Amino acid sequence: MNKQRAPEPTAASAFRCGQIAIVGRPSVGKSTLVNALVGARISITSRRPQTTRHRVRGILTTTAAQFIFVDTPGFQARHRSRLNERMNRAVRDSLADVDVIVVVVDATRLTEADRDVLALLPDGVPVIAAVNKVDRLADKTRLLPFLATIGAARDFAAIVPISAEKGWQLDALTAEIAGRLPAGPALYPADDLTDRDERFLAAEYLREKIFRPYAAAVAIDTFAHEADLRRIHATVFVEKASQRAILLGEGGSRMKAIATGARRDMEQLFGGKVFLEVWVRVKPGWANDERMLTQLGY
Repeated sequence: MNKQRAPEPTAASAFRCGQIAIVGRPSVGKSTLVNALVGARISITSRRPQTTRHRVRGILTTTAAQFIFVDTPGFQARHRSRLNERMNRAVRDSLADVDVIVVVVDATRLTEADRDVLALLPDGVPVIAAVNKVDRLADKTRLLPFLATIGAARDFAAIVPISAEKGWQLDALTAEIAGRLPAGPALYPADDLTDRDERFLAAEYLREKIFRPYAAAVAIDTFAHEADLRRIHATVFVEKASQRAILLGEGGSRMKAIATGARRDMEQLFGGKVFLEVWVRVKPGWANDERMLTQLGY
């Protein structure tokens, strides 16, 4: 997905480029942070946990550096399914070849789930704590003691209070990251925003609009690009007939509203008209079906 961001750097010898894993427990704002850093909505967001199921790379190129942010699913230490296992594996795999790790923590509390994530982080890679949602602290005097608690949990390379939603302190965060990236040329063109294609983004935008997103999966059956029009046919899989009935609504009204909202988002992102047709199918146990998970790209 492309959007003009910055001119190609001229001083390659001074340029820095590297991969940064964005990790954390569910619902701390990882995808919101990646979107804010990149300047485009490449990762879907929701207040429900486990919205992100895939690794998504967001790319920010400046005149001095290229940041390749790897948005990961929230690590799930308790509720188990084959889907959760695959998402947890994606988190671990994301940590294997990165230059910097940013662990996102909610400024209101440090939980056992946060500590589970910290225990996963490998030695030998700089870890920066991004303490998110500080704008939601009613009592700002709580921040400094909380930062001290974070600092005692692990030896961090830096601790940066931020608000991904408000865009506060993101320059400070990227400055801390840039100083720890290796020198080298850009890996992606300067106008790239993500390594994911439009087909993937279409499926994610549709899933974002679905009521109870964790209970559903989206498959893009066909994606045809005809001049300025994209024709997309998609199937939404749910586990129970009752979920299908809720998703469709009376006379299919809920699904029509979902599809309309997703279509509008796609048109804004793609910069062209979209024809979207959606079917809803019941597939019991899809989250534990290895073959289906592979077909869905998990």
